[in-house]
Amino acid sequence: AKRDARARSKNYNSHEHTRAGSTCAVKMAAPLVLALLVAVTVRALLFRSSLAEFISERVEVVSPLNSWKRVVEGLALLDLGVSPYAGDLFHETPLIIYLFHFLIDYAELVFMITDALTAIALYLAVQDFNKAMFKKQKLHLELNKYAPDTTELLLTPLEMYHIPLKVAVFYLLNPYTVLTCVAKSTCAINNTIITFFILATVKGSVFLSAIFLALATFQSLYPLTLFAPALLYLLQREYIPVKLKSQSFWIYTSQYSVMYLGSLGVLVCLCFFLLHSWDFIPSVYSFILSVPDLTPNIGLFWYFFAEMFEHFSLFFVCVFQINVFFYTIPLAVKLKEHPMFLMFVQLAIICIFKSYPTVGDVSLYMAFLPMWSHLHRFLRNIFIVSCVLVVCSLLFPVLWHLWIYAGSANSNFYYAITLSFNVGQILLIADYFYAYLRREYHLSHGLCLRRKDGTEATLVLK
Repeated sequence: AKRDARARSKNYNSHEHTRAGSTCAVKMAAPLVLALLVAVTVRALLFRSSLAEFISERVEVVSPLNSWKRVVEGLALLDLGVSPYAGDLFHETPLIIYLFHFLIDYAELVFMITDALTAIALYLAVQDFNKAMFKKQKLHLELNKYAPDTTELLLTPLEMYHIPLKVAVFYLLNPYTVLTCVAKSTCAINNTIITFFILATVKGSVFLSAIFLALATFQSLYPLTLFAPALLYLLQREYIPVKLKSQSFWIYTSQYSVMYLGSLGVLVCLCFFLLHSWDFIPSVYSFILSVPDLTPNIGLFWYFFAEMFEHFSLFFVCVFQINVFFYTIPLAVKLKEHPMFLMFVQLAIICIFKSYPTVGDVSLYMAFLPMWSHLHRFLRNIFIVSCVLVVCSLLFPVLWHLWIYAGSANSNFYYAITLSFNVGQILLIADYFYAYLRREYHLSHGLCLRRKDGTEATLVLK
């Protein structure tokens, strides 16, 4: 009888926990559904407004790589039996053109669903990451790895509860995201692929992580730099030490590399079988790397190479392109214990230094800012940087109009605001990088730092 009573008690408790979990899930899902409905409504209204055409032509929102007009031109060539890569107009991958070959009539719906899927994937990824962070913090507290006076720096469940929702809303209702969707820029699809890759990595699915990373690399090349943070995160999940002499480290790295390269090879071969030609490789990847189209955008390349002598251009293209890849190894060494923050920094670096950036790229890494809300006490220039980014965003169309239509300004004015915008992004990431390292240092050494002579010490980042 006692055994039966215990069994009934256990069953009752398990049912109670299940009911509590489902109630909590419903409570969290309701605001997300509301945010999705608001975001879809805003996009649907803008699609039906006269602003849609204006937004689709903004150089801040679309680029020669992801412009919807170029996708339509490519589809027209494909329907005529001509290779879309025959001219110098279409530079997207074959996967995009074949996707819209079947869904061209539902393009607006596709882009709205894409944004919704991105937001849901962000929500789930951040939710799982927060659970992992809390477990890691609990383990460090049990092992006494934190200084005694750092209680106020610790994350609490109450603080972390709403972060996934904030991240999803920050992406859905960000003006940059809305503009990208309304312009039907294929950057929105690239963001979805990268987000699915992050979700697969956080969930610990090695195979899916490799597939989505290969797909993201195939689409825009630069996500290759996300290989390092993904590998570090997966190694951390499996409790495999990052040591060059460790056999398990090399076995796991080799497995992930083979899956990644194999997926990439399959995608390339698939596109060859679709087109019966390798024309897409120079049209997409050589175009990204050599930067032949100097249409103004929010990046650093166009003005510099418009003023450059032809015989110097190859050298400086290499120098500019190296910037995206150069910081990966030193950052991976510095942040090997914090791969998710490394991934955030790498996304920002890609956005700043890629050859054809748009505001859609900015919206992706900015969606992660609420994840680092616990760093606000250590941020030094956040107000000034925020003002710079907002003012630059407002001045882009003003200076474009003065240059192109009014004729009262020139390209120097527009490039000046582009430089300011990118400097603002660099300062933003540098500030968060400093704040992250400072918090980690204080957790280990305490908030009150003292020199050997007992005087108060000042923390300097080197």
